[in-house]
Amino acid sequence: MRAYDLLFEHALTRVDPERAHHAAFRAIRAAAPVTSRLLGTRHEGRAHAGAPVRALGLSFPHPLGLAAGFDKNAVGIDGLAALGFGHVEVGTVTGEPQPGNPRPRLFRLTADRAIVNRMGFNNDGAEVVARRLRRWRTANPPVAEAASQDGRTSFLGPPILGVNIGKSKVVPEDDAARDYEKSAGLLAPHADYLVVNVSSPNTPGLRNLQAVEKLEPLLAAVRRRADEVRPDHRVPLLVKIAPDLGDEDVAAVADLALASGLDGIIATNTTIGRDGLTTPAARVAEVGAGGLSGRPLTERSEAVLRMLRERVGPDLTLVGVGGITTVDDARRRLAAGADLLQGYTAFVYEGPLWPRRIVRGLAADG
Repeated sequence: MRAYDLLFEHALTRVDPERAHHAAFRAIRAAAPVTSRLLGTRHEGRAHAGAPVRALGLSFPHPLGLAAGFDKNAVGIDGLAALGFGHVEVGTVTGEPQPGNPRPRLFRLTADRAIVNRMGFNNDGAEVVARRLRRWRTANPPVAEAASQDGRTSFLGPPILGVNIGKSKVVPEDDAARDYEKSAGLLAPHADYLVVNVSSPNTPGLRNLQAVEKLEPLLAAVRRRADEVRPDHRVPLLVKIAPDLGDEDVAAVADLALASGLDGIIATNTTIGRDGLTTPAARVAEVGAGGLSGRPLTERSEAVLRMLRERVGPDLTLVGVGGITTVDDARRRLAAGADLLQGYTAFVYEGPLWPRRIVRGLAADG
């Protein structure tokens, strides 16, 4: 048994999950300089086995990144990159600051290696996060690819930075576009790519925005605002969808992405489903509502990704997320059509060396 498994089983599981998250994240941030040296993950002159991934007009050092939700407020990008993530997606950030839903709001289903959250987009708001990213970006110019030698490519600079934006709870659904526009205007100047999140189950009415007739004008508004604040550079725009969409709705989103010139789709967010869990039904009922992430999503998230790739063809960037735990999981998601991968729940259960294990396993494939 690995040291982290012992720590998780005998210590972390005895602590409230949200408190454990904040404590672990503080440790990650504090340890960043040491971590980068010990693990060989410094971004300055850092070499990576295998070819980088070219997607969204950007060069990613490898496919694996950290999904949104872990670093909601852009306070630990360097520490997370030091653990080996090639891109970090911060957020979800909303136009207005908000505390999120009442606690407790984060729960472990350890028998299923899953997490249920009903956080409710708790974050500092777009204005505060934008100021924070402005300072970070000043100190960390965008990533640059250096020359390749012997099949290894060096990257200069920080990880690729994605910013995930969502709707403020206090904003009515009919006024959602304005709220997303506000966030896009503040955050696009500092992002390598933007993600419109319309798929969290924890903001009332948010998932209604996945309907094509509502999603199309919303994406157009965000695209227009991002172009206004970055007239000299087109920031790639993606949408993140739920695994609970029906197959016809998945196809409709894919068609919209092609028709509207969207740069990519992230598949998938958490699910409201609870089918097939090992956790006793009484415990699941006790936990209550929220989005389920982790291993139970593996099959559906892969299926959605496969449907998307078949629908959109080879050119649109697809990001696979949901239930990726092992190197084999990562391989299957790439084989299903993903250009990039993201994880979150596996990072919680597998520990700080998890991203490095996945990246090295994929690199060994050649």
